Amino acid sequence: MRPLLLLPSLLAVAATAVAATAAGAQNADWPVYHGNNDHTHYSTLSQISPANVKQLKVAWTFDTGDAFAGSEMQANPIVIDGVLYATTPKLQVIALDAATGRQLWRFDPQNGAPPTSRIRHRGVVVTGDRVLFNYRNRLYALDRRTGQPIRSFGDSGWVDLRQGLGRPVEGLSVSASTPGVVFGNLLIMGSTVPEQLPSAPGDIRAFDIATGKLVWSFHTIPHPGEPGYDSWPPDAWKVAGGANAWSGVTLDATRGMVFAATGSASYDFYGANRLGDNLYANSVIALDARTGQRLWHYQVLRHDLWDRDLPAAPILVTVQRGGKAVDAVAQITKTGHTFLFDRVTGTPLFPIEERAMPRLALPGENPSPSQPFPVSPPPFARQQLTRNDLTRRTPAAYRAALKTFNEYNTPHPFTAPNGKGIIIYPGVDGGGEWGGPAFDPKTGLMYVNSNEMAWLLKLVPRSDASLYGANCAGCHGAKRQGSALGPSLLGIASRRSREQITQMVREGTGRMPGFGAAMDGGAINDIVNYLVTGKDETKAKVAAAPSPYALPYRTAYFDIFLDHEGYPGVKTPWGTLNAIDLNRGTIAWSIPFGEYPKLAAKGVKNTGTDSYGGAIVTENGLLIIAATTYDNKIRAFDKANGTLLWEATLPFAGNATPSTYMVNGKQYIVIACGGGKNGAPSGGVYVAFSL
Repeated sequence: MRPLLLLPSLLAVAATAVAATAAGAQNADWPVYHGNNDHTHYSTLSQISPANVKQLKVAWTFDTGDAFAGSEMQANPIVIDGVLYATTPKLQVIALDAATGRQLWRFDPQNGAPPTSRIRHRGVVVTGDRVLFNYRNRLYALDRRTGQPIRSFGDSGWVDLRQGLGRPVEGLSVSASTPGVVFGNLLIMGSTVPEQLPSAPGDIRAFDIATGKLVWSFHTIPHPGEPGYDSWPPDAWKVAGGANAWSGVTLDATRGMVFAATGSASYDFYGANRLGDNLYANSVIALDARTGQRLWHYQVLRHDLWDRDLPAAPILVTVQRGGKAVDAVAQITKTGHTFLFDRVTGTPLFPIEERAMPRLALPGENPSPSQPFPVSPPPFARQQLTRNDLTRRTPAAYRAALKTFNEYNTPHPFTAPNGKGIIIYPGVDGGGEWGGPAFDPKTGLMYVNSNEMAWLLKLVPRSDASLYGANCAGCHGAKRQGSALGPSLLGIASRRSREQITQMVREGTGRMPGFGAAMDGGAINDIVNYLVTGKDETKAKVAAAPSPYALPYRTAYFDIFLDHEGYPGVKTPWGTLNAIDLNRGTIAWSIPFGEYPKLAAKGVKNTGTDSYGGAIVTENGLLIIAATTYDNKIRAFDKANGTLLWEATLPFAGNATPSTYMVNGKQYIVIACGGGKNGAPSGGVYVAFSL
């Protein structure tokens, strides 16, 4: 396998690295995902300051040239020795001159083939002589100078992430949207697996960086004899999925500890097949980085029925307790809460109380009788949706929202999913999201952007009338019309070849399960025939080939709660930016974050919007963030009080975390402008700013 394009010559690449190294102290890297192994997004660079930030101009742009409808580019670029490493919407890896944006090399794992579906990806790992990155089920090692696969790594340059999970490889969909961390000779990483069944387990794993060999695994769905095994049904470790650290892991290299935050178990909204607390789903886990042995854990949500994954990796902070500095772990949630634990022992640093939960649920289900909630800090997102919280944007908008609110009657935020429908609030996109918080060690302030949108969910009995109805309708809709869980399949034959459709059904992709292990070839062929022709010929196949993963209920409706004109059905702000004092357990400030351009043009400003991606915080007083979905802005705020100091318009929404670095004495801020979230236009442009 070879790079799609290799520019310029290797001598020129080497010359770039030598020149960057010669700059010595004038250079400062952004060496790992989110800036440091603590994942605090913190920088001591000071050339760009509150006094001169208004003078920022575009230094360079780089168009990847491979954005496509519905694509999302979310990478946090790595910058080392004057070279920037990142990914594109089609998951090609690029190396750029960090001072000019000039392409040095590009690697295409598909060798020019078009993508079969959208893939979310947030960056690469650069260590020693190699660049490690994930494409679907393949973990690649590329030569850092050339972009060529390193043939001694795994199988001629890559490792199959489906191997070593204790399941048949056929039909497993396993990838990794977020890069791992390097500890010694180990790459430690989580994974992305389907949220529907069949799904792979979410094992946290360590691979040898030189060879690709699997060194250790931590089973997030415990095997017999392992702690937590009795919180699942006896055979769950063989068939259950999820409980994966999809948002990455965090490293304390000094202590040799790695920390993970896991997602919910599959299927998200009905768990009669996984009765019990489902440890280690929805948990903060501390592991020995050398062996993968559990040191401590805390389960934030038991038996999740609402897709309330822990949305971001933990961050490592130091806080003041009784006049002493205490190393800690901070974890945000989709529900807008912040948990704070002693880093070594896992002891909560603020009180956590158990609150009784509603028990009424669909037949066969058994929700947890209580759930834990931190007493401090206060939530950074609203917790309960009442009639008084509905939009007042216009009278018509209120009437539309009220109609939906009454239809989806939800007396408690933790009402179990049912056939009448519920409102999930905060929604499945947060509260907190995968961009994660930024933390200032000088002040103890943690910064987090929060979404303030509700989501609607309705379940129905799973239909056995057809293979499509039994296995596909829950995500793609009963009439192939699509939903928030999966794209429309109408007209798919004009966008994908029959071979590509068959491959996706058999192997899955991203969060879509593969059905290769659940169906025989004839059943898969029948589904593909239906998708291509629209003629359902699969009814007779259901009884002959029932899926062992089928549940009695499936998703009938799942989407954002909007008014009749497509704006959120709740009161503003629809998104906020918040500063949380982790020393005192208080919220220092909170402001609306983002705008809808059409509303702003009519004078309706500061509404807030949903946002994806995080902020970076600087020692000298700046909080820099893009993230907002619709206004395509990047902004700089005064970190002390949230005052806006500067903003610029991007070509597409910057749904990613910026990086900041210095090359040849000049500081830059770079952001991936990929858009594509919730109907926003898709792009593939990197933009760098400097003074």
